[in-house]
Amino acid sequence: MLKQFIQSKHAVRFGAAALIFSVIATTLNAQGPTLKPEKATLEVAIAATGPLYLPLLLAADAGYFEKRGLRVNLTVLSATASAQALLSGTVDIYQGGTATIHANVAGSDVIYIGAAVDKSTLVLFGQKGITTLEGLRGKAVATTSVGAFGEIAMRKTAKERGMEIGKDIKLLYHKGPPDALQTFVLNNADGLIVTPPQTEMAKSKGYPVIIDFYKRGLKIIGPGTGVARSFVQKYPNTLKVFLMGYLYGIKRALDDPRAAKQVEAHYTKNTDPKLLEESYQEGKKVWNKDMTVDGDAIKLVLEQSTVAKAADLDPRRFFDNTLIKEVNRDYASKIFPGQVK
Repeated sequence: MLKQFIQSKHAVRFGAAALIFSVIATTLNAQGPTLKPEKATLEVAIAATGPLYLPLLLAADAGYFEKRGLRVNLTVLSATASAQALLSGTVDIYQGGTATIHANVAGSDVIYIGAAVDKSTLVLFGQKGITTLEGLRGKAVATTSVGAFGEIAMRKTAKERGMEIGKDIKLLYHKGPPDALQTFVLNNADGLIVTPPQTEMAKSKGYPVIIDFYKRGLKIIGPGTGVARSFVQKYPNTLKVFLMGYLYGIKRALDDPRAAKQVEAHYTKNTDPKLLEESYQEGKKVWNKDMTVDGDAIKLVLEQSTVAKAADLDPRRFFDNTLIKEVNRDYASKIFPGQVK
């Protein structure tokens, strides 16, 4: 299992960018309410370190949480391991995709309290010569974890085209996008469905795009802020501080592309300027400035679930927008004036 610890006290420094971050961080307490976290440290599991997580990585490295009295430790875990860690209490937050929904369906009282991304950046590729979904009939597609949005998107699309996952198209599961890409590049899969930066890597190698799900308007929650409902009740200010720091990370990522790309280069080990720019643009277009959860994105997962009667469940049981609405009113509306209420 891949584990990577990212601690904001030992963040990588970026020369002039680090100085800018330091100056900005000292002014954070003047913006929005001053809240005292009930908990000094948050353990947060994330599924990846690509552009979808860039604002969070930037916020941690720049000290945006610590300036508000909260230490945030980030751990990179697979979706399955993250869900287990959340349920066991090893981590306080799972910042990821569908695992929170699946855990709730299975009976655990875990919910989303925010959605840092609410639109899909998934892209379905084929090996050279395969340019349609029909061309994947009887073939295998590399994706990430079981039940993740790659699988959800494939099930939905296959059903729309009169096909069935498992019968007409086989999915090959991996712990993350890098492993799925490797399987595909080694020609051990006929198709690939992943998110940035692996999408940009696949494009750079000339693999044909079959479906760009962003262009199709696919709604998702990924990454979303998944927590136990009891944790929300016990530590509301801690979670508000986390959401405020995350939102400021989004603002900095939007305002300072150069520094944001340096953060991504550090964590993804991608040093190609062209790929970094393309990856940054992919993240930029889906970062959610108000971070509210859309029930339709949860409904999509429930409709494609293989669990009996999951589609009949009320999406509202899977999220609570109370905290993020308060944060948006008191804080996000100030850093994104005219864009967030």
